[in-house]
Amino acid sequence: MIELICRRAFFQFEFPIHYRARTPVIDGDVSKWGPHFLVPALVEMEDQSPLADVYCAWNADHFMVAFDVPERWGPLRCDQTQWWKLDGVRICIDTRDTRDAKRATRFCHFFYVLPIGGGPRRNQPVIGLHRMSRAKEPPPAVDLAQIQLAARTARRGWSVEVAIPASSLSGWNPSEHPRIGFFYKVKDTQLGSQHLTVDDELGWNADPSTWATGVLVK
Repeated sequence: MIELICRRAFFQFEFPIHYRARTPVIDGDVSKWGPHFLVPALVEMEDQSPLADVYCAWNADHFMVAFDVPERWGPLRCDQTQWWKLDGVRICIDTRDTRDAKRATRFCHFFYVLPIGGGPRRNQPVIGLHRMSRAKEPPPAVDLAQIQLAARTARRGWSVEVAIPASSLSGWNPSEHPRIGFFYKVKDTQLGSQHLTVDDELGWNADPSTWATGVLVK
């Protein structure tokens, strides 16, 4: 039975998130993201190949994330009303990286992103903020219109870019708090799911102690 347990659950992970002086144009094109910004593919610890490349960067004004899913074939499936069921990504950020906290605080943010499903023709990307289960206190309200968001879809592959402004991240202060909690999940209805650390069974959506630590470095 031990082989059925997520191996990453036995470790705490820490990786650098590199500084990017200027926030790039957010247009869904991930070719501007080099390997310097690549998040470690920890899923390889489970003897699995990553289905997505994930990139992160930061500056005083924004936290930036990009996702590239190159091997998906055919149209995507997204539903704003049931965003958790179909194609999309989740981005979790704890601006205080409270490693011993089992419940979310006001510094913990859970964003979901859909590559399509928004706009009159349902072909625009969507971002939303989800209240974490069992949270002690939710983060302050966020003006989602201030978040820069773009996606690209093709017959083969899809990608998403997000730049979250400091004003949308309660407690964002890289100089005073350069260590943040970070987690992502990529869900693709054709290829499966990819989690940064633990999988769904171990409660990442309620327990920020299961996330990794990102160190904001220049």
